[in-house]
This record gives sequence, C-alpha cells and structure tokens, in this order.
Amino acid sequence: MSSPQLPGGWMSISTGFTKLCKGLAVVLIAGHIVVQILPFTVSYLALIPAKTIPFVWNLISAGYVEQSVYGVVISTIGLLFIGKLLEPIWGSREFLKFIFVVNFLTSACVFITAISLYYITTQELYLYLPISGFQGVLAGFLVGIKQLIPDQELSLLKIKAKWLPSLAILVSVFLSFFVKESTSYLPTVIFGTYIGWIYLRYWQKKPETKLRGDPSDEFAFSTFFPEILRPAIDPMATIFERMLCGKRPESDENGYTLGGSSLSGSDSVEASRRRERGARALEERLAATGKTEETQTDAIENV
Repeated sequence: MSSPQLPGGWMSISTGFTKLCKGLAVVLIAGHIVVQILPFTVSYLALIPAKTIPFVWNLISAGYVEQSVYGVVISTIGLLFIGKLLEPIWGSREFLKFIFVVNFLTSACVFITAISLYYITTQELYLYLPISGFQGVLAGFLVGIKQLIPDQELSLLKIKAKWLPSLAILVSVFLSFFVKESTSYLPTVIFGTYIGWIYLRYWQKKPETKLRGDPSDEFAFSTFFPEILRPAIDPMATIFERMLCGKRPESDENGYTLGGSSLSGSDSVEASRRRERGARALEERLAATGKTEETQTDAIENV
C-alpha cells in the first residue's frame, strides 16, 4: 500500500512549527476575519496615510491585517515555514524583535513615500489607499535566509537562497504592471527587504560575541544585484549607509577597532559561523523530516 505515504509526508512537513509562529499566525488569521466581518475596521487598522495622524497605531497594526484571502494564506504559510528555520537560530526574543522593527519601519517608510508622492503628483489616491499586510516582514525573512544559507540551492526554483529577496522584488515589480492590487504591495516588499537588511547588517545583537550586525562582504547591499552592476551600486550604497547608520569605527594598523571591542577579522569569522549554523540547522531539519517519513512508511507497511 503506497498511497498512505502522502499523509505521512504531509505530517512531517507540517510539524515542528514554533509556538511563537503559531501565535502570530493566529493573529494574522484573526485580523483577516475581523476586516471581513467588520469592513469599517480597515479604516482603523490599515495604513491610510491621510488618517495615520492621529491614528498612529496604524504603523504597527497594518502589518498584521491581511485584506485578501490569498494574502493571509501566503503570509501564514510563509511565517510558519520560514520562522521554523529562523527562530531556532536567532532565538524567540530576537525573532520577535526583528518582526516588530521591520514591520514598524516598513510602515513608516511607506507612509513617508505616500505623502511625498501626493505632494509630487497631487493625486489623493496616495493618501486614501488602505495599505496593509505581512509582506514587508516576509521580505525581511528572505533577507535572513540570504544571510544564513546563501549558497543553499533551492531545488524547486533552481537558484541559490541568496537570490530570494531579489527574486521577490522582481516578481512584485512584474505583477504590479498586470495586477492592480499588487501595486500596493510593491513598496511594502521593497522597504521590507531594505529594512530587513539594515537590521541584520547593523543592528542585530550577537550575544555570543557582544557585537552588532554582519559587516561581511558576502552580505553587502550590492550582493542583491548581479556582479556586473555592483561597481555602480557600491558607491551609492555607501552614501545611504552613512546617511542612515553613520560611519563605522575605523581600525588601526593591528586590525583592532578603535573605540570598540572587536577585531576587524572577527566579524567575517562570526558571519561564517552564522551561515554554518544556518546550513547545519537546515540539514538537521531535512534529516529529521526524512527519518520521520521512513518511520511512518515502515509503520504503515507493518500494518
């Protein structure tokens, strides 16, 4: 009897989700149900630039409200499966902090962009279009995957994991030309990717080394682009880096960071260790999945 193997495989795939991710998934589903049953709540929960002041909580609540069925399905599945990889490596507290920071700053950037576009074009559409959804955080998650397992090849897409954030942006841009609703998701995905990279590049704490961020060359902003474009991207990325994050401490001739506690080479070493941990965690999960499927198959055959 070979047909029962399908349920066994599904069971192994659908288990192992963390409690935090399950709780956040419930929040996403509940938010979608609320706006479907009580449509007027969109005005209070979604990001509507003209109403953000005084409804400033929109900058937080908008990220957890999905207005469409496919949106809540994609966000819930993405949260559960990507969180299953990232949370055990980052820790629950850091994982939740990442979600909060990326969600809030993405909404803030979208708000500023909408206001700017209104003053440039004088079109009120930018002021009153309800924007919401978990896409910005999901885009940030893809940056986390890029950082942890950049060279892991995805058999389904036939590309390496480091290209996932870039691919997500390209797909969003492509869809924006043909699907009207996707236009509101595009800035969220772009800002979510950039804020996610800013957080992991400069702000994320590493308790084991008491350092912040990942300054390795393999995680530079230009790595989101093809190599042929990187010489042109690097100077512009440096300008934005100094505007948003200030200038990094300089190092002396011995390689020690002036005014800091780290060696210049220690950041690259730590980045390599982080990627090794990510790859190892992925391999362990795949191995555990394989063992579960074998056990279930044997049990079915014995029956």
